[in-house]
Amino acid sequence: MGWIIGALIVLVLIIVISGIIFVQQSRAYVIERLGAFHTVWGVGPHFKVPFIDKIARRVSLKEQVLDYPPQPVITKDNVTMQIDTVVYFQITDPKLYTYGVEKPMTAMETLTATTLRNIIGDLELDQTLTSRDIINTKMRAILDEATDPWGIKVNRVELKNILPPQDIQSSMEKQMKAERDRRQAILQAEGQKKSAILIAEGERESAILRADAEKQAAILKAEAEKEAAILKANGEAQAIRLVQQALADSLEMLNEKAPNEQVVKLKAIQAMEKVADGKATKIIIPSEMQGLVGMANGLVEGVKE
Repeated sequence: MGWIIGALIVLVLIIVISGIIFVQQSRAYVIERLGAFHTVWGVGPHFKVPFIDKIARRVSLKEQVLDYPPQPVITKDNVTMQIDTVVYFQITDPKLYTYGVEKPMTAMETLTATTLRNIIGDLELDQTLTSRDIINTKMRAILDEATDPWGIKVNRVELKNILPPQDIQSSMEKQMKAERDRRQAILQAEGQKKSAILIAEGERESAILRADAEKQAAILKAEAEKEAAILKANGEAQAIRLVQQALADSLEMLNEKAPNEQVVKLKAIQAMEKVADGKATKIIIPSEMQGLVGMANGLVEGVKE
């Protein structure tokens, strides 16, 4: 009898110990009691009543990622493309997630596909390729609102790949190549234009510098010629002064020697020769001096002695 009681005690202990449940961080357990929802266990230890309580679902509260395979989508201009999407979501209400919809992941995949088809169906091919941000924003808003009764919050939706048909891709590549060639031609033309402008500006600056240099050279040349003329005039004036001084000195010497009238007339003739300076071909001599011309040389020699 004692061993039966001991076995019962051990069994009770096992049942009690097995009823102690530890919930991990970022997880939640949905508990049913007698087939009906009872509570949601958060992180920490909990006790599950044997044969009465049941863990209906273990839910992860972390942000999760669903990467859907490519699916065909038709645009407004009847182009069929393959688009695959990535959905980032998080379970915010474990109870609604458990009881809100059957197979919530399948429901989200179907909802994502239909939403994508509806949005792309209102856009043309070019709009689809250039409006990823707009499509992502619309899809996130629609999916977040639709999955709210399921206890799911959609944080972000991304179009992973957009693959148009092969012929469309070839046409787009040719168009892009033509656009690149056009841009290159424009850049080359702009470069040549700027180069021509710079060359013209350089030539203009060079011409201005040459003109300034020629002007300065002309000014310097004129100043040099002016200085030379002044120096020449000063030299000639100095020479005239010296001749006049010599003449004055000779007259003074003659006066000191008390010359006669013939010597005075002879000096007058010599003065007239100096006035002519060798440039006149004829010298007009007064009649009263003509008699002295023949004897001029003799008198001059006599004066020198």
